[in-house]
Amino acid sequence: MSHFKQSPEKNYKTSRVTTMKLNIQSALPDQSISHFVHSFWMLENKTGKDIPSTILPNGMVDMTLMKINPGHWEMFLRGIDTEPSHVVIEKGTKIFTIGLKLLAVEYLLGDSIKDVLNEGKIISNDFWQFEESDMSSLEIFCNTATQKIKSISTENIDSRKKKLFDLIYSSNGSMHVKELSEQVFWSSRQINRYFNQQFGISLKAYCNILRLGASFKHISEGKLFPEQNFTDQNHFIKEIKKYAGVTPKELSKNKDGRFIDIMAIKNFPS
Repeated sequence: MSHFKQSPEKNYKTSRVTTMKLNIQSALPDQSISHFVHSFWMLENKTGKDIPSTILPNGMVDMTLMKINPGHWEMFLRGIDTEPSHVVIEKGTKIFTIGLKLLAVEYLLGDSIKDVLNEGKIISNDFWQFEESDMSSLEIFCNTATQKIKSISTENIDSRKKKLFDLIYSSNGSMHVKELSEQVFWSSRQINRYFNQQFGISLKAYCNILRLGASFKHISEGKLFPEQNFTDQNHFIKEIKKYAGVTPKELSKNKDGRFIDIMAIKNFPS
């Protein structure tokens, strides 16, 4: 049995995309955990067939519970992606994901994730003591995950790190490393050492990925011109191709719906 109490039900700001019995839902976190959590997601494949998909880099660390059939589920942790990854969503699969921000790595997970850059690993189902009943719906999953996160003592968060990540996320990665360093009174060298040791990536590279991720919403709406401080259109196209493997136009068309991120983010709550 879980040692955590179920919280009173909250009204999470959610969105839903349903196509050909592929059900995608998302929700924003409670404000009290928003410095740790970017979003919650649920995906259910009821199409009756396996679905090839491409996952795009978005700067989040994903903690995922995957249910293949009743009584059989597994838990995964995926590090930061710096390139598109190709997966197959098997028929009947139901997936619940917590999109974690980087501050959560040290203060919730308590370990480095540099060994899972562009990769994932299975973690014990006992981690955070989720139960199968927690995967009944996105709302129940959000409630349970929120209570588990709140139960972890995070009183001693380094104020420099908290401010650093607040600036990174509020600017969608558009602030320069020098400017970030000056505002949090932490040298660029020390920040990059922290990033490489904890996440396996430099601060500049991470900010580039965040900036790219912030462009997905515009691309999903057919806006193919840069809105995230890219130097020019050619730079924008080059960066999208580098991290997504296709041009902004191809990404926007999303032929056969293989870019699930683009399909889902179009209706992402804001």
